[in-house]
Amino acid sequence: MADVVATYSICACDLAAGRWGVATQSKFLAVGSVVPWAEPHVGAIATQAYANPRYGPEGIALLREGLSAAEVVERLTSADADRAQRQLGVVDAEGRAATFTGDECHAWAGGRTGTGYAAQGNILVSGATVDALAETFEATTETSLAERLLDCLDAAEAAGGDSRGRQSAALLVVERDGGYAGLSDILVDLRVDDHPDPLVELRRIYRLHDALFGRTPREEWVPVDDALRGELDSLLAKTGHATLADWAGVENLEERVDGEDSIDPVVLHRLREST
Repeated sequence: MADVVATYSICACDLAAGRWGVATQSKFLAVGSVVPWAEPHVGAIATQAYANPRYGPEGIALLREGLSAAEVVERLTSADADRAQRQLGVVDAEGRAATFTGDECHAWAGGRTGTGYAAQGNILVSGATVDALAETFEATTETSLAERLLDCLDAAEAAGGDSRGRQSAALLVVERDGGYAGLSDILVDLRVDDHPDPLVELRRIYRLHDALFGRTPREEWVPVDDALRGELDSLLAKTGHATLADWAGVENLEERVDGEDSIDPVVLHRLREST
């Protein structure tokens, strides 16, 4: 049993994009090692307070069998003699959500659910933190799931956050074959284990992750005409690389290179900056 106290989190999904995820912040070392669990087209889970880490894999297994979020919460907590000290959030494959807060969780503790999300927290300044998680998720429908979850954490912190302070944060988003090289379901898995301002640091490394592994819509790529081809050849010569693919591999931008007829504007910008 892990004592993951002073924690707030949100489990959520974007059914249209086929993504499920969890974001969390805590006065606890390496909160990302305990709280968030997710599997694409199965669901997402956050286990916290005096957390039962088995809720993660066991809950995912139950979701995989087709149980609803509410049924998973009931199944997990009813079998746990220490459920009064647990807090749990679940979103299932259909976007149904459930949250549970045991009677012995430290105040302020509680949760809130809506279509596609479950928000919860304990040892908070007030319920405004959970309200901010929920209201921000409901209001940010035009951005990616990862960005919505980060916005939720920022809003929750601004609303009061943990009464004991802050230490770590994590963001997990999954999508079938959406991760590196199209061979992983982990779209985003970022953790700030110990930092005086974990949400600022989490946002910083997310921006770095997005620059390296994000996706620019193909229609926004820049066509490589003769003039741009000449510029690219000149820039690559200055870097000491024969091809754009070679340079991109060194810069960890290989996921943004595909063919020679057009170029991702992120790659073009980075190449120009590098010389």
